[in-house]
Amino acid sequence: MPPASLRFPALALALVAPLAALAGAPELRDAVTAKVAAEYPSLDAIYRDLHTHPELSFVEKRTADLLAQQLRATGFEVTEGVGNTGVVAVLKNGAGPTLMIRSDMDALPIKEQTGLPYASQVTMADLAGKTQPAMHACGHDTHITTLIGTARTMAALKDRWSGTLVLIGQPAEEIGGGARAMLQDGLFTKFPRPDNVIAFHVGGDAPAGQIATLEGPSYANVDSIDILVRGIGGHGARPHSTRDPIVIASEIVLALQTIVSRELKPGTPAVVTVGAIHGGTKRNIIPAEVRLELTLRSYSDEVAQHLIAAIKRIAENTARAAGVPDNLLPIVTTAEKRTPFAYNDPALTRRLAGVFAQWFPAEQLTTGEAGTYGEDFAEYGRTQPRVPISIFWVGGSDPKVLADAAAKGQLAPSNHSAFWAPLPEPTIKTAVTAMSAAALDLLGKK
Repeated sequence: MPPASLRFPALALALVAPLAALAGAPELRDAVTAKVAAEYPSLDAIYRDLHTHPELSFVEKRTADLLAQQLRATGFEVTEGVGNTGVVAVLKNGAGPTLMIRSDMDALPIKEQTGLPYASQVTMADLAGKTQPAMHACGHDTHITTLIGTARTMAALKDRWSGTLVLIGQPAEEIGGGARAMLQDGLFTKFPRPDNVIAFHVGGDAPAGQIATLEGPSYANVDSIDILVRGIGGHGARPHSTRDPIVIASEIVLALQTIVSRELKPGTPAVVTVGAIHGGTKRNIIPAEVRLELTLRSYSDEVAQHLIAAIKRIAENTARAAGVPDNLLPIVTTAEKRTPFAYNDPALTRRLAGVFAQWFPAEQLTTGEAGTYGEDFAEYGRTQPRVPISIFWVGGSDPKVLADAAAKGQLAPSNHSAFWAPLPEPTIKTAVTAMSAAALDLLGKK
């Protein structure tokens, strides 16, 4: 899914400031910088390979194989097939806390139009067997590459940390099912239970190499609702002898817009979108039913429940007002699988922000804004007992492309666009450095 929006100043493009000049532990920072630089040619090749060979949700077999091979070669104990195609890698390095780092692996059913020499030309069968184009339009190829780079860095610096590092390649983030599948398959019971879980997402709306952190809600609840509006069909020339579900559905769509504007406290973030309407077969036939498909976004379970209850109330009573009998009232169905809102643990997030402030120049750092996108990373923080989680963002777009678009009053291509792909350098180097810095701090020897 796309990242939360990033706020960035116009001059925040100084992405290659020498890390050795910053405060903190110069020798450790220099060691990480040298390791990342040495590994970058290999990581760039891996990234381009992943970008050229994307795979859709729950069919990421080649990607999982590549990740497993790379992590085994780095010295991790690797288990494949967790939650379908998920990969879990464990590196134990003495006594200490357990840190889990998550990266998602799946691509989107989009035909790539970037024109890159390593652009995807892939078409493949999705989980339902339908042939689709595939593209890493959300940057998950960057995430997997960063996980491999972080594994190499942490393995090379084992004398600088103590504890257990668990790396996971998660399937099916784009359909909101991969995290749940891995947890149900024993991620927190068959493997070392983490004390913290962290991740990052590459962002197309920020310059390559910028880093953003955000405390609290970072991604939204995603609830999917279907409404079957029923009526009494008949001839289009005799509407008085019918109960027209198209008119009723239209009234429902308009009435739903009052939930956020009139039922929620002003300033409460929420979205009710009707994304699809299906009904009717011919212009002179009033059908017996119309189907509506909705997506809801919110930042608390209480608001999500309110939205769903209000939708049911409005749908049923709009139909009643149109004279629909009780046995034909709308049927409102809530999808069983939902993506819960992601909540970045404040203490953990402040710690990450403090680490990044020591490792990167101030103009490279900013504060993110919560987005109404979905991100199933949230699932790792909803188990009992709760595990602190935090996801941060690394900008991935060419600063010149962003500046040119802004000068023209246009939007530059971003996540989920057929025309967007991350700028590999400095995005990957920054992401590996940031993730390694975070891991070294959270697992640092006291």
